[in-house]
Amino acid sequence: MADVRWGLIGCGDIARKRVAPALRDAEGGRLVSVSRARADLAADFAKEFGAAKWYPDWRGQVHDSDIDAVYIATPVDLHAQQTVAAAEAGKHVLCEKPMALDVASCDRMIAACKANSVRLGVAYYRRFYPVVKRIKEMLDWEEFGRIVIAQVNAFESFNPKPWEPRAWLVDPAQAGGGPMMDFGSHRVELLLNLLGPVGDVKGFLDRIRFDRKVEDTGLAVMRFEGGARAQITVTHAAAEPRDTLDIYGTAGSIHVESLNRGDLRIVGQFGDRQESHPPHANLHQPLVEDFIQALRKMREPAVSGEAGRDVQRVLETIYRE
Repeated sequence: MADVRWGLIGCGDIARKRVAPALRDAEGGRLVSVSRARADLAADFAKEFGAAKWYPDWRGQVHDSDIDAVYIATPVDLHAQQTVAAAEAGKHVLCEKPMALDVASCDRMIAACKANSVRLGVAYYRRFYPVVKRIKEMLDWEEFGRIVIAQVNAFESFNPKPWEPRAWLVDPAQAGGGPMMDFGSHRVELLLNLLGPVGDVKGFLDRIRFDRKVEDTGLAVMRFEGGARAQITVTHAAAEPRDTLDIYGTAGSIHVESLNRGDLRIVGQFGDRQESHPPHANLHQPLVEDFIQALRKMREPAVSGEAGRDVQRVLETIYRE
C-alpha cells in the first residue's frame, strides 16, 4: 500500500507540538495539507511542516483527492460536523478527544464512517503508553487478585484569559465542559481500557476557585461490571500538578506517580519493585502509526469510534448528574 496521505484540520498548540510532527514523521504516512481559518497562519504552518497545500476552509480540504485521511484537531463542537463531512467525502478520520459533545453526535460520526466504508479513530493516545500496556498485562494475569479500588488524580492549574488561544477549553459551547471533559476524558478511557465496562457512574462538578461557565474541579465515582470501584479527580484549581494512577487489589497494588513519565511501583507476591516504561518522545506518534497500520491491514484502530463513544457515555452521565 502507498503512503497514507494526511490532511490536518486545525493548527493549534497541540497540533504544532505533537500532531503535525507525528503525521509528518510516521512510517507509511505523509502530511500533504493543513487547514486553518486564518490563511496567513495556515500557509506558515504548512511551510513549517513540509505540507504541500494549505486551506483557509476545511471543507475544501476534505474534498481534496490527494488526501486519504484527515486528523481533526479542532474544538470539540466541530468534531461531529467535520467527521461526517470527511467520511462522506471518502476520507478516513482520526479525531481528537473527546470525540464529540454528546453520545448522539458520536453515533452520527460512527454511522457516517460505516456507511462510507472508512475507518474512525479517536486520539486517546495514553492507550499506547508502555506503562499502560504493562499494567494491562499484569491485570490480565490477575497478579493482584481481584481489583478493588482504582484512583486517578489529574491536576493542572489553568484559567486562560478570554483572548488567549486555549480559552475555548473553558467555553462550554465549544469544549462541552471543563477539566473533566478535557483531560478527564483521558482518565475515563484509561480506566475503561484497564478495568472493562462500567456500570454506575456518579459525578460531582464544582467551581471552587474560578468564576466561569465550566467547572474548575470535578470528581467521578465509577462502579465497574467486574466489581471494582474507581475515582477520578480532576482540577484546574490546585497549585500542585498531579498525574497519578493507583490500583489496589486483594493480592497487591500498582502505583504510577506520573503517567507521562512511566515510572511504575508494583507491590505484590514478589515484593515491592520498581519499573520504568517511558512513553514515546512524541506522545501522538504511536497513535498515528497504529491508525496507519489499521488502514494497511484493514482492521479497526486500537482506539475506535466505539471506544470513543464509550468514554462519551461516561462523561455524559457525569455532566448530567
